Amino acid sequence: MTRFVLASASPARREVLRSAGIDPIVRVSDVDEDAVAAALPDGTPPDVIVVELAKAKAAAVAVTILDLSADHVVVGCDSMLLVDGELQGKPHTAEVARARWGEMAGRSADLVTGHCVLRYRNGELTAEAVDCSSTTVHFAKPEPDELDAYLATGEPLQVAGAFTLDGLGGWFVDRIEGDPSSVIGIGLPLLRRLLGDVGVSVTQLWGHPAS
Repeated sequence: MTRFVLASASPARREVLRSAGIDPIVRVSDVDEDAVAAALPDGTPPDVIVVELAKAKAAAVAVTILDLSADHVVVGCDSMLLVDGELQGKPHTAEVARARWGEMAGRSADLVTGHCVLRYRNGELTAEAVDCSSTTVHFAKPEPDELDAYLATGEPLQVAGAFTLDGLGGWFVDRIEGDPSSVIGIGLPLLRRLLGDVGVSVTQLWGHPAS
């Protein structure tokens, strides 16, 4: 039996997988995302940046669970919002989140998510697959009191781009062009292909409880 390990603390990613029939084993990478991004050469394309972050997360978790089972996949993801050519991660503070909403309200931006799948058998890395998905998000323009209330919830402070699609932030998204699961943080169509690239069918993973 192939086990599925999600290298992420994101409850949204976990719920996307559970809704799609996979109950992942969750391990948090604790990777310093800023340090990984800063170590990349100047001018590194946005899609490469998020893929490198996803790879770092998957690799950090993988070295801690090699005795988990004879056959398992480790999946890492990283999402950032591309606004006017600049990648935006988690704002962490209400002030930064407010400034970002000032830039993107009433406009569109691309949510890019890097994915990395590592397959291990008997403690050995046997296959790796990586790629990036991109979905265009068209934002509404919240009224000042609505934005104040949204920031006060704390939700936008710890999510890429200072918004969610599946939470309170969904009220302020007019529409998207692309894969909604990718906006939430883990793109099912892309992940299905990457799993296939390492020799795992998603149907093999359905219904197996985490442990």
